[in-house]
Amino acid sequence: MGASLPAFVRRPEILWSALAVAIAAAVVTVFLVVPGNSADAQVYRDPEAPIAERVEDLVGRMTIEEKVGQMTQAVVGAVDAYPGDITDLGIGSLLSGGSDALHDTPEAWAEMIDGYQRDALDTRLGIPLVYGIDAVHGNTALPGAVVFPHNIGLGAAHDPELAGRAAAITAEETRVAGVHWNFAPCVCVARDSRWGRTYESYGEDPGLAVEYAPSVVQGYQGDDLTANTSVLATAKHYVGDGGTEYGTSTTEDYLLDQGVVTLTEAELRSIHLAPFRTAVDAGVGSVMVSFSSVDLGYGPLKTHGDEYLISGVLKGELGFDGFVVSDWQGVDQISEDYAESVRTAINAGIDMVMVPFEYRTFISTLLAEVEAGRVSESRIDDAVSRILTQKFALGLFEQPYADTSGAADVGSDEHRAVAREAAAASQVLLRNEDDLLPLAGDESIYVAGSGADSLGRQLGGWSGSWQGSVEAVNEGTSILAGLEQVAPGAAITYSEDASEPIGDADVGIVVVAEDPYAEGLGDAGAGEHDMLVSDEDAAAIEAVCGEIDCVVIVVSGRPIEIEPHLDDVDALVAAWLPGSEGAGVADPLFGETPYDGRLPVSWPRLVDDEPLNVGDDGYDPLYPLGYGLQT
Repeated sequence: MGASLPAFVRRPEILWSALAVAIAAAVVTVFLVVPGNSADAQVYRDPEAPIAERVEDLVGRMTIEEKVGQMTQAVVGAVDAYPGDITDLGIGSLLSGGSDALHDTPEAWAEMIDGYQRDALDTRLGIPLVYGIDAVHGNTALPGAVVFPHNIGLGAAHDPELAGRAAAITAEETRVAGVHWNFAPCVCVARDSRWGRTYESYGEDPGLAVEYAPSVVQGYQGDDLTANTSVLATAKHYVGDGGTEYGTSTTEDYLLDQGVVTLTEAELRSIHLAPFRTAVDAGVGSVMVSFSSVDLGYGPLKTHGDEYLISGVLKGELGFDGFVVSDWQGVDQISEDYAESVRTAINAGIDMVMVPFEYRTFISTLLAEVEAGRVSESRIDDAVSRILTQKFALGLFEQPYADTSGAADVGSDEHRAVAREAAAASQVLLRNEDDLLPLAGDESIYVAGSGADSLGRQLGGWSGSWQGSVEAVNEGTSILAGLEQVAPGAAITYSEDASEPIGDADVGIVVVAEDPYAEGLGDAGAGEHDMLVSDEDAAAIEAVCGEIDCVVIVVSGRPIEIEPHLDDVDALVAAWLPGSEGAGVADPLFGETPYDGRLPVSWPRLVDDEPLNVGDDGYDPLYPLGYGLQT
């Protein structure tokens, strides 16, 4: 009988051995499904797996703290103050603000960003960070890079294909420095030229932005986001920032910028939403929310907290599948209660928050809101999935570090030729009495005005720094140097204030200009930027044009009040902010290329005539939308 008993009864040690094996197996099984365990099959690290599967796998491994870290974007100066925070907090994105972290070479930029990237990869799951800057008309944070005309000039050229080529070069000169993400294009529609961001718009007609958005998004993102010539694009600022009413700004001394857009939903859709629809259809990877508020008849609501516009319209109706990023401290403007601001913004559909300084406070606040159940973890998962999708699309998991092999192409002759072509195409001829233009190129020419030999003024804002500078840090050719280059046979005398004797000059060229500005600091009436000809430039016009045949060239980010100074002016040219290649301004002046540009905005007689848009009652511009003489 004993011989027929089960073995574990006859020999109890067998039972204990089997139990030990079973327990060990269970422990191993449990161990294998712990998030991030290296023994697990890590689908998210498999470059052959579909991106959706990689995202799902990675999100499933992440703690709530790691997820919130991915939703955080900090400015470089803030994390520099707390070494280790990128790793410890798993921060998902960094940016350089408009005046931050300027380096002289792509290699120096790459070295800086790669250092931050190493910190990101040192986290438990090794998730790379994505780095963004405002390369809105060239990578102006890199002094040797090409600077293109601002959007208002590209709009005047009426050539989306050319704008797309400019975007592609900007992408190449940005990615080579280790930057993956560009906060451009601005597809805003400027409805009041007193707005300090008018030059960031393609014009007052939404059809221009609708036409340009696909070409420019494609130019930035290319056919392959993993390429060293592509960057993630950002359609901004969603939605209606170009339609704010004068005097409604909620920010300090601003007047229009960050103000209130009051209109019907039908008007919002036809004027301001339409360009975003085309950008989304073109596959734009990110959308930045506007500081402004929208009032559709129910009172103004900050767009950063507008769930209907972000989640309902943008993500739902338009089908946007990229991620939504806030603007600089934009979330803070929702409420005086910071916790309320954070939960409102995230629940509205913002996926990544540009903090940019108090990122620790943001992280702890959002974690507390999730813990309290006021922000669902499903909303967090959606946000993180959208962010990670773009990181995988950029190839950052396979190639997190910068590829500077194309550094020698930055600022190349080939790239500058495209910028020169764009500058020439953007010139709009508004007056040409007795066919003074084009000039022959062998005249004796007297040149004056504040914009003639000022690279900083022709670059405008967002050039080397947020507000730009009269003393430009970027490289390029001034308009005066461009005149000398295009017409070497001309005898040129230059006197900025027209104090030198005019003598027997055949023709005068007076280049009047605005000083650089950006955003609300450029709102007309908010500070020094009032859309008027300066006293010095007015005196130069009077001195030169009162004596000889003359051309006035206006270098500005928007129309200025020029009519009172036109009595003796024979030819008038709107040059906008032409960028680093001043020879492009000179090309049509001497007939090397035709004048073919057309006004992208209505040109008022007086600043007080704004807002002035085609179709308005009593529409009486000095020059209407679409106007431009041809040569």
